Amino acid sequence: MRNQPLGRLRRRLLALLGSTALAVTGAVALPGTAHAANLLNNSGFESGALGPWSCGGNLGSVTSSPVHAGSKALAGAVSSSDIAQCAQTVPVQPNTTYSLSGWVRGSYVYLGVSGGASTWTSSPSAYSKLSVAFTTGASQTSATVYVHGWYAQGTYYADDISLDGPGGDGPDSQAPSTPGSLRSTGKTSSSVSLAWNASSDNIGVTAYDIYRGSSHVLSVSGTSATVSGLSPSTGYSFTVKARDAAGNVSAASNAVSVTTDAGGGGGTGFKQAAPYLYLGWGDPPSATSVMSATGVKWYTMAFILSSGGCNPAWDGTRPLTGGNDQSVINSIRSAGGDIVPSIGGWSGNKLGPNCSSAEALAGAYQKVVDAYGLKAIDVDIENTDEFENATVQDRILNALKIVKANNPGLRTIVTFGTSTTGPNYWGKRLIEQAKALNADIDVFTIMPFDFGGGADMYGNTVNATEGLKTKLKSTFGWDDATAYAHIGISGMNGLSDQQELTSPATWAQIRDWANSRHLARLAFWSVNRDRPCPGGGVTSNCSGISQDNWQFTSITAGFTG
Repeated sequence: MRNQPLGRLRRRLLALLGSTALAVTGAVALPGTAHAANLLNNSGFESGALGPWSCGGNLGSVTSSPVHAGSKALAGAVSSSDIAQCAQTVPVQPNTTYSLSGWVRGSYVYLGVSGGASTWTSSPSAYSKLSVAFTTGASQTSATVYVHGWYAQGTYYADDISLDGPGGDGPDSQAPSTPGSLRSTGKTSSSVSLAWNASSDNIGVTAYDIYRGSSHVLSVSGTSATVSGLSPSTGYSFTVKARDAAGNVSAASNAVSVTTDAGGGGGTGFKQAAPYLYLGWGDPPSATSVMSATGVKWYTMAFILSSGGCNPAWDGTRPLTGGNDQSVINSIRSAGGDIVPSIGGWSGNKLGPNCSSAEALAGAYQKVVDAYGLKAIDVDIENTDEFENATVQDRILNALKIVKANNPGLRTIVTFGTSTTGPNYWGKRLIEQAKALNADIDVFTIMPFDFGGGADMYGNTVNATEGLKTKLKSTFGWDDATAYAHIGISGMNGLSDQQELTSPATWAQIRDWANSRHLARLAFWSVNRDRPCPGGGVTSNCSGISQDNWQFTSITAGFTG
């Protein structure tokens, strides 16, 4: 769909709307007249939550910018395979005309009622009002109002949606059916992931309430949730109840008992939420202020390069110690955090090609370890000078083997690009050589972005990570759990270099998936860019999208593995 010419896309949309209009004109004659009253709940999303709206694919979220009025609005993170539809069901009267309106912003945004009329706009840069009337059927007692975007057209926004008309006759007193088959789908030392079968209701289920024992801990619109903030090695019992728009609540589901993992998790025992912070450009924010605002504890500090020959320096120009980089690292540690340096990257003069041997390269790494008494180092292997160079790949792996042997307890990470299905030829070679050289790498981190415009960033990230897992299993003979525990994900927040969109909602999905599989590491490029600039494109100091300050960092801080 994303490859169609825009003119063809418009013709297709007009054709769809034309068929809808034909259906509307055939409505029952002599309808009743609606009296002005907005039947929708949370129509301006000012509650700060989605309920009672329900959004498909967990692609809806509440945002504080851009809004039409008030302080909140709906954001729908459209992908190449999902239009991010959000809907609400309300009671109505039969054979009655209703007026539906709302303010929307984005490319090809629709507003309508299921099985009836709809309208749309193609203006992406400012809020515009959509209005449409529809008439209920002779025996119709409920209507589902929806708003959605269009495939691969980017995030849309909606605000102040109104359905004007009389409510259904009499109060709704029927409770939803009981949620079925509550089950645990994953756990960590501090969280439990749950899923259940959907309930039914005469009007429509608007939310599910999750209980830990007798305490209500979470409400969601879908049929899955992750309960966080739990204690390691502790048993918990969970139930779920369904709720409708009138506040009717179902009976409790079956109870499921889960014991959280021991502290530290499995596999290597290494868990790290560490977004990139770059002091070389991009209006670097105060590291400690971001820590205070988000709860993040680790940063991946970029980049260590060659200052000439086999000598390491920040950006190849700033000394390892005695400068601003050390001052920032000291402040992070004073605030209870820590850092892992990123050695290499896409551009610049790198140590791998400049050091003449694995021993010399290990000596350069050792200087970095000694400068800061590090717990971990990350070698970011990219481009043709390191990643696509067999000699340099082997040099890096052998150097990491040496430095790890000389520093008991040091964790080693390698970060590299990927295809949508997993490692490419050079990534597979890197993994095979890590095994052949007995390099004992702790974490293989992939960078699942720059796949090409319009990518489904959640789906492709999961597929790429599953491809990496399969390769690690076949190379090292690991089971699923062990392979996952040696994997990291390093994404790109907002717009990527190729204009792919990772929204906060999508990044939260990726984080939750990473937690459910107990991965070792989660990072993104970068904290410098973790600020809003809708329509700003790919820039060094903002994400190019609408978001809250440090929103991706806050989401990443929730990664526990």
